[in-house]
Amino acid sequence: MDVQLFIPCFVDQLYPQTAFNMIKVLEKLGCNIQYNTSQTCCGQPAFNAGFWDDARDVCNKFITDFSGADYIVSPSASCTGFVKNYYPRLFDNSSLHNEVKDTGKRMFEFSAFLTEILKVEDLGAALHGKATYHDSCAALRELHIKSGPRRLLDHVKGLELVEMNDVETCCGFGGTFAVKFETISVAMGDQKVVNAKNTGADFIISTDLSCLMHIDGVIKSKGLSLQTMHIADVLASGW
Repeated sequence: MDVQLFIPCFVDQLYPQTAFNMIKVLEKLGCNIQYNTSQTCCGQPAFNAGFWDDARDVCNKFITDFSGADYIVSPSASCTGFVKNYYPRLFDNSSLHNEVKDTGKRMFEFSAFLTEILKVEDLGAALHGKATYHDSCAALRELHIKSGPRRLLDHVKGLELVEMNDVETCCGFGGTFAVKFETISVAMGDQKVVNAKNTGADFIISTDLSCLMHIDGVIKSKGLSLQTMHIADVLASGW
């Protein structure tokens, strides 16, 4: 099975090890990994800022860069949700209609690819401690990812998974929302961290490093020992 990797901008620049851990897991499962070095952004920041024409140019490049692969897999529900749900709006009634439809069908968030396409849940991973899981808005609301990541984490040896209060509430990041509405964003992040801390968890895990980056900022400002981890980093641990 050929898998093209799409690595989001902030993962490439700030959390490259997560991308390498995703490759480690996929290769263990027999996937033939490909990485197009000419890839750039999915176009979401420009789209969310209202620059739809500029976003369309970036999205057009994405469609070209990822043509031909069996599947496109990304460690980001946010980027995946944008491609699957908003590309059709940008290219409605255009000559790229069929290409956009095909791209969306082949695009998967990492954990969903494991559970829905590869049909695996036990990766032989091990991580000792207690963890709570954060449902990112993109994963939960745009991609309807809920039980899959939890099933994967349930099979991690030594890991106890506990649910926090208001688990489906936004962490407050929201891309440019965190910049435009800083006070509200920080308050939402603080609430998420308090709920996670109250579980007694050592780790807070999610599919989206954008959420985790925001949450980790609040954790550090409070001087807490709670550690954020992307699910790919968890699944690549212990083997």
